[in-house]
Amino acid sequence: MPFGRFWGSTIGKKVVMAVTGIVLVGYILAHVTANLLIFVGPSAIDGYAASLRTLPVLLWGVRVLLLVSVVLHVVAATQLAVLARAARPTAYQRFVPQASSSASRTMRWGGVALLLFLVYHILHFTTGQAHSDFIHLAPYHNITTAFRVWWVAGIYVVAMVALAMHLYHGTWSMFQTLGIEHERVNAARRRFATIIAVAVPLGFVSVPIAVLLGALR
Repeated sequence: MPFGRFWGSTIGKKVVMAVTGIVLVGYILAHVTANLLIFVGPSAIDGYAASLRTLPVLLWGVRVLLLVSVVLHVVAATQLAVLARAARPTAYQRFVPQASSSASRTMRWGGVALLLFLVYHILHFTTGQAHSDFIHLAPYHNITTAFRVWWVAGIYVVAMVALAMHLYHGTWSMFQTLGIEHERVNAARRRFATIIAVAVPLGFVSVPIAVLLGALR
């Protein structure tokens, strides 16, 4: 089958990672924008959450797309890591990074950390099992009560540091994988990756920090 041959190749897995990465970055941008509604007030963010339930086909369509994207992204990344390790069965006696950033060198561990955080985040704010005072369709209450606990806010801040590094290298490399690479566009690619990697985590982190400082009650 054509897809089987495509998936079986290294470049195929990288393209799948790039395409699913675009889907996930798009969702993250939408998610951080929705989160910032909390600064408008309870009615804004609670109303947004309620409005999503009036469009179940869209809501579940997005959820299925995200689930498929996450699974494909993780499986492709895992298989590429296994292939890379198999290509060099003998470890470096002394590893000296060449032309690589800290973001690229921590992509694998950062990805694992983000996957674990994603599970916690869903249990915390979507299903409520990890939230001691969870109220369905009341995100303002759920967020402000959760982030009053300093170590819960700390988990989110640390996770956003991992997200920043993952977004920077992922956004930069996905354009390269898709063939969008030229001296004339590389500077723009780097600026775009930097803006995404800084703005998105800062947007997310602003919420727990505002709660801890008492700006959101």
